[in-house]
Parts: sequence; C-alpha cells; structure tokens
Amino acid sequence: MDNLTRLLGGPRLWIKRDDCTGLSSGGNKTRKLEFLMAEALAQKADVVITQGATQSNHARQTVAAAAKLGMRCHILLEDRTGNTQFNYTENGNVLLDRLHGATVERRAGGSDMQAEMESVAKQLERAGHRPYVIPGGGSNPVGALGYVNAALELVSQSVEMGLRVDHLVHATGSAGTQAGLVVGLRAMHSAIQLLGIGVRAPREKQESMIYDLACRTWGHMGLAGELRRASVQANCDYVGGGYGVPTPGMVEAVTLLAQTEGLLLDPVYSGKGMAGLIDLVRKGHFAKDQNVVFLHTGGSVALFGYPDAFGLTTS
Repeated sequence: MDNLTRLLGGPRLWIKRDDCTGLSSGGNKTRKLEFLMAEALAQKADVVITQGATQSNHARQTVAAAAKLGMRCHILLEDRTGNTQFNYTENGNVLLDRLHGATVERRAGGSDMQAEMESVAKQLERAGHRPYVIPGGGSNPVGALGYVNAALELVSQSVEMGLRVDHLVHATGSAGTQAGLVVGLRAMHSAIQLLGIGVRAPREKQESMIYDLACRTWGHMGLAGELRRASVQANCDYVGGGYGVPTPGMVEAVTLLAQTEGLLLDPVYSGKGMAGLIDLVRKGHFAKDQNVVFLHTGGSVALFGYPDAFGLTTS
C-alpha cells in the first residue's frame, strides 16, 4: 500500500487480500468453510445452519458455499445493533443471503444463538433432514484450520517475494481467524508479531476467547508442546460504541483506503481493524523500516447497509 505508506510516513504497509477468496465477493470465512463444509459433506448433511449479526459476512459466505455444494442453508440473524433502517436490515449481506437461496430467521439481541441453532437443528431432524451446525464466524477448531493454512500461505508468499514481515495486523471478532494464525505461526516458529484489533469485546475477554480456541485447535492438530498465553495479543481500544456501531476512526479508515488505494474495507471488521492500524502508526508503534501486513478479512458488501455512517443518504 504505497500511497497509504507515504501518507502516514511509514512503516512499509502491505495488504493480504482475503477479500479476494472468491466465494460471494470473498472474505476470511471462505478459508474456514473449506474445512467446515468438508466435514458437513463427510457427515452426509443436506442442510447447514449458522448464525451471525444482521450484516454477517459469515452467513453470506456460508450460504454461498452451500449453494455451490447443492445443500440447503438456514441462517439465524441476531439484532446486535438495534438498527432498524431498511438498508441495514435488508440490503448488503442480507440481500445476498436471500439471493444465494438461504432461509432466514431473526432473533433478538442477546439471544443464546447456539441454543437457537440447536433447536432449529432438532426441528429439521424431525422433518427428515441431516443438519450440520456451524458456529458463528465458523470459529471452532475445524474452522480455525483455515487460518492455520493461511499462516503457512503468508509465510510461503513472503519467502517467495523476499519480504521480511515484521507484523501482521487484522480485525478480530469471533476469534477463529486469530486463533488459527496463532497456531500456524507458532507451529512454524515464525518471528512475525501478530496483533488482532478487537471489534466486539473488551481485551481480557477477547484474548481469552482467542487463546482458548487456539489451544483447542493446537490439540485438534495433535501438535506437541503447549501454546504460550503471550502469543495472543489483542488491542480492543477501537470497538467504540459496540459491535457493528460506526466510529469516526472506522469512517476515516474506510474513506482513506477507498480514496488512496482504491480498496474497499467493511464497516464492522476491516474498517475498525484498519482504524486501529492507522492510529498505531501515527503513535509510532512500529519502526519506520518495518514491514506491516494488514489482513483484509473482506465484507465490503456490508457498506451498503451503512450509507448514513458515511453521509451518503439514499432516496
């Protein structure tokens, strides 16, 4: 990202384009679904069930994966923001959920979404189906394998390019992406410093979620030894008013990347992640000669649910 690097005065900023993973406009969940949907097929499931917030990138990619594999998909969307505007509740990811053929149900904020999915699964079983339940964000040890694999890919690509990567920064929410990266980088004894920018929970809770899932993923892979708690680092200073609630920093970051690099971030994850990265650069957190890679987790479709946040009202 040469233009952004010059604008901020260093360090050298790079971007890993996981918004280009190819499934329904891309995103980080596609890597997780490569493993989760394989397990669903192995179990001979004919319908997958998952959940997320109203503008869930994970839900959109899950139903697209199901469509590609000839399976049904049932989605439960939780109202985590209280936003009732049409663009938020029906446009963006929600529009694509329906276009890909999902059946969609709504749930109130604060619902026990895992219990809600299990209830739906029982209903479908009684109707003669074979459901496979995917947790929110695809964040379990099977899904996290996608980002163990991504860590291997990143290191391989950096070696091929002759690029020394000092830091890897990304938005962290349901923990699966960061947990997988922690395991992958640790298993390779990589010196890359990994930092998640939190988008939903306080630091202690976020880091505990990541570490717990990373340890379970480490065990699932049968790796020797133990993960150090210090390998999990999250900065949760950029959450703002809560999950999915716009912040001035997010608006600046999304606008800046659009107008300097021609790149579209999303308002919930990568926008806040980039806001954190930009602020840390400005504060001198990174050395000028370091190479910092930002992992773009996708989700630009959600921009269509947030026009008001950018002063772009629709008629």
